[in-house]
Amino acid sequence: MQEADPAELLSIAHEAAAAAGALLLDSARSPAEDVQTKSGPTDLVSEADHAAERAIIALLSERRPGDRMLGEEGGERALGEAEPEPGGVRWVVDPLDGTVNFLFGIPQWCVSVACEDDDGAIAGVIFDPSRGETFAATRDGPATLDGRSIEASQRTDLETALIATGFSYDADVRARQAETVGALLPRVRDIRRLGSAALDLCWTACGRYDAYFERALNPWDRAAGALICARAGLALRELEATDDLPAGLVVAPAPLLEPLFELVGVTGPIRGSGSRPSRARS
Repeated sequence: MQEADPAELLSIAHEAAAAAGALLLDSARSPAEDVQTKSGPTDLVSEADHAAERAIIALLSERRPGDRMLGEEGGERALGEAEPEPGGVRWVVDPLDGTVNFLFGIPQWCVSVACEDDDGAIAGVIFDPSRGETFAATRDGPATLDGRSIEASQRTDLETALIATGFSYDADVRARQAETVGALLPRVRDIRRLGSAALDLCWTACGRYDAYFERALNPWDRAAGALICARAGLALRELEATDDLPAGLVVAPAPLLEPLFELVGVTGPIRGSGSRPSRARS
């Protein structure tokens, strides 16, 4: 079994995200090709998504043969020719988070690359090609933006908090989510919905938003971003599924977690304490 050194894995994640991001940035300048639907008419995928995932697979297969990968477009697979060993490393990849934004020319999309073992996320990188920004973290290191440590909001009152969220592609779920947003909106400063869950998590981690919640997240939507948020000092709590809503996640400074959760969720386990890791400033 290959060693799971966090610094080495982080470096590989950087390489993979940069390779896919460069390809996507070039594709964004040309008309979209082979656009198809997935779960419904609003859930789109393009050849750019597939090409970016192929670029990531090629790089990871070279660097980490014997690992596994879970990708949004290709599902779970072995990397390279070696059979993955139990308890090894799995890469969780969204080659293009924010496909609708990408196809409509809205510069809020990114590449998300994370790796995990049986204990959870080891390293994660989210690359925003439109802004040239790279967010990253390892499980024992600081959250960073372009190599510099970041810290999340320390807001303590919900009334002045700027909250980010996102919506499902399922029409019935969206209707219920609209009810939640309608109840929340009078209680906070404002709400933002821009379309990339991975970037929403990163922007919460660096304080551009105070908090974030969303349901119907897939593993590739949150694998890197949740790690970055946790290492930036945020508390994370699961939203349990209900009869008419899928599971989800709330991310907030510790003082905001409970009041926000009471408005958007049901009882679920605490995933993060909100304690801020010690770090050296660069």
